Order: sequence, then C-alpha cells, then structure tokens
Amino acid sequence: MAPQAGFPSVSADESLNRPMFLRQLDTPALLVDLDIMERNLRRAAEYARAHDLRLRPHTKTHKVPELARLQLELGAAGLTVAKVGEAEVLLAAEPPDLLVAYPVIGRSKLERLVAIARRTRVTVMLDSLHAARQLSDAAREGHVEVGVLAEMDVGLGRTGVTPGEQLVDFIRGLLRLPHLRYDGIGFYPGHIRSLDNDGLEQIEELDRLLDATLERLRREGLAPRIVSGGSTPTLYHSHRIRGLTEIRPGTYIFNDRNTWLAGACKLEDCAASILVTVVSTSRPGQVIVDGGSKTFSSDRLTPSPELSFGYVLEAPGAVFTRMNEEHGYLDVRRAGVELAVGDRLRIIPNHICAAVNLHEKIYGVRGDRVEEVWQVAGRGKLQ
Repeated sequence: MAPQAGFPSVSADESLNRPMFLRQLDTPALLVDLDIMERNLRRAAEYARAHDLRLRPHTKTHKVPELARLQLELGAAGLTVAKVGEAEVLLAAEPPDLLVAYPVIGRSKLERLVAIARRTRVTVMLDSLHAARQLSDAAREGHVEVGVLAEMDVGLGRTGVTPGEQLVDFIRGLLRLPHLRYDGIGFYPGHIRSLDNDGLEQIEELDRLLDATLERLRREGLAPRIVSGGSTPTLYHSHRIRGLTEIRPGTYIFNDRNTWLAGACKLEDCAASILVTVVSTSRPGQVIVDGGSKTFSSDRLTPSPELSFGYVLEAPGAVFTRMNEEHGYLDVRRAGVELAVGDRLRIIPNHICAAVNLHEKIYGVRGDRVEEVWQVAGRGKLQ
C-alpha cells in the first residue's frame, strides 16, 4: 500500500521495498500510528489557522526531517529547535525559518549557526546581553543578520528575564547591537502542566501578564513583531492568551502518557508506543520485557505521584514499576490478562521526547502494516 497523498514516502529501510508487517519487527521498536499522528498534525494546523496564529512546532519530539517537512506542508510557518546540531539536521526539511529556542554560547556553536543563517532565516531566543554580544560579533564576522526574541520568564523559573523593567532594558540593549534583528519576545509556559482548574487559572494569569507586558513595550516604543510562546499542554487554549502571535508545541505530534494524564489529549490521541517482548515470567506476578531505561528513559509521571514508566495498551492493569538498562519490570497481578514469554506488548512512554532520542528508527504503522521507516536523524545532537 502506498503512503497517503501529501505525506512523505521514505525508503530508509530496504525492507520497505516489499510489504512489512508489525509481526516482522524486532523489539524493542518505536512505533507511530500514522492515522493518529496525521490527525494530531491536521488538528493543530487547523486550530492555528482558525485563530490566526503562526505555528512554529518544536521538533525536539520527533527529530526527523521528513516529519518536519510534513509539518511545513500542513502550514507551519517555520520550525523550532533547541540546539545548533538539531538545526543543522533540520535544514534537510528546507524550512523558511528556524528558531533556536535556547541560548547559543561559544565560538564553535556560533560559527555553525552563522553557516545555517546563510541557508535560511534564523532567529535565536536569548535572555542575556552576554549571549547577544557573542551572537552579534559572530553575525558581523559572517556577514549575516540574525533575528532575536527576547525571552522572558512567565513562571517556570528556568530561563528568561523578568517582565517589566528588566525586559525593557534587555531589549534596548539588543537594539544597540549590529547584525541582530529584534523580532519580538518569547516565553515557555512550562509551569502549566495540567488543564485542571489550577491550570486554567494559570493560563488566565499568563494572559494578564502578557497583556501588561505588551502595553509596557508599546509605551516604550518597543512593540514586538512576534510574540512567541505556548506548549502542548496549553496548545488549544492559546487563543485565550491575548497578544500571542506564534505557538511552538512539540509533543502534540505524538502525545504521550504525561500529556494524556494532564488532560491535554485523550488516550486515543497518543500516536507513539514502544513495542516490546516478554522475555521472562519466572517470578509470580511479574513479567520482564526487553525494554528498560535505554528504551523508555527514566522520566517519571509529572501529574501523578504513581511510580510507573509507561501505560501497557494490551494490559491496562499492569504497572511498569522498575527499569534496569535492558529490563522492564511489569507488575501483572492486576493486569487482567495472562502473559507468557514471547508475548508482544505496546507501551506508551511517560515522556515521548526523551524516548525518541534513545531510538535510531521510528516505524510508521497503519493497522498491522509498516508503511514508513524514519531515521531519527536528530538523536544525540546535544551541541
């Protein structure tokens, strides 16, 4: 069966020259349900268009140029990355615009960034004049112009200047630096992790903060062209944050268990799972699968105190309690099904972004058929 029209055809694995089925895959294997993924992508693109928001998705979740190209085909205005190495890989998607949503520090990284800026429009999110001066010097030496978003901290307490006087002073400093283009402001509302009453109130607080910030910037003659923010948990509430012009969700393409438990998606919106095999049932009430911390990552559940590393689709009552590097421990006393050595299970990881970074390939499946094999070209690109 040929891939659906409008979606990239990938020949990353010679076995796709003939039909491949799920039962033929060795384990552990990272699977993506193509029907669910395509639905997730279309929904987000339609939402952004309906609310006149630029969609610049963060590619940290999938790290695959072919999927980035698909996001662009569906209407994304550009792409977001965290590291220069990811930006280099994502150039293969031919993006019209690349945002590096992370401070770029150091001569080697800046020289590589300048090389990227010769091939496409580049914007960097910064929160210090030290980083901005280094970027300005590199851009001057490379004869390029680089856009800058002044990052402000809206509650996460990670990076970003404080809204108000500190933000105004920072932007004024940016405007004095040659070869930098002040494009606007950016933020990441990572402190909003759920959509319960507290989470919705935090969205309202963010709306009030941003409204006051934009009013101050307009009074100072520093009105931003771009106001970039958002996340997967806040994705479909972005229109409630007045003044926002651009959103950067990442996890939405696949979703994961944390996104589901946070109320930002439903179980049926989780496109990615990891196929594993039961390799031992020697202890009563427990099975061992062939995927551990090298397969799933050790990220815990964020909206729940439960100690569990994934959701077992074929045995929802099983609890993924422990991991070694290559061993996953499932407590199956309440699994509701009998499991035997050789059984294959699909497990939705807590945090799909970290899990993808552990795998060389992603298998795109439709039903029991493998239609796509993507190389995770951006895995390990930490510099």
